[in-house]
Amino acid sequence: MRFMLFMYPGDYAAGETGTPTAEAVAAMSRFNEELTRAGVLLALDGLHPPTEGARVRYAGGSPTVVDGPFAEAKEVLGGYWVIDVRSKEEAVAWATKIPAAESDVVEVRRVYEMSDFPADVQEAAGELSRVPAEQTQAR
Repeated sequence: MRFMLFMYPGDYAAGETGTPTAEAVAAMSRFNEELTRAGVLLALDGLHPPTEGARVRYAGGSPTVVDGPFAEAKEVLGGYWVIDVRSKEEAVAWATKIPAAESDVVEVRRVYEMSDFPADVQEAAGELSRVPAEQTQAR
């Protein structure tokens, strides 16, 4: 089963967008290496702060673009991991090993597989429903 671990850095939500310390990067690199050695890591990336991003809203049926920062943001995504493990419990166990700061939050969410959907939904998805899961995973 694939799971995404979403990192919500507390300092992003507080409006701080500084560069992480060398110590923090080294600790995170050790964690990422542990995931790799265990053979469960499929993908990972850190994200620039929302001050450098944009949001596209679709109210009223047409897209409107708003550049960051976003004053109403309470939790801001800072990065993610995609892992392939046997269970939610195993995914949560990995999440507890992340060298996070006291104000950080990590959310664990299972990734849908096409086989999770009923046949009519799989058919509506067309060719994607016939692609083996290993070909749709970002390795």
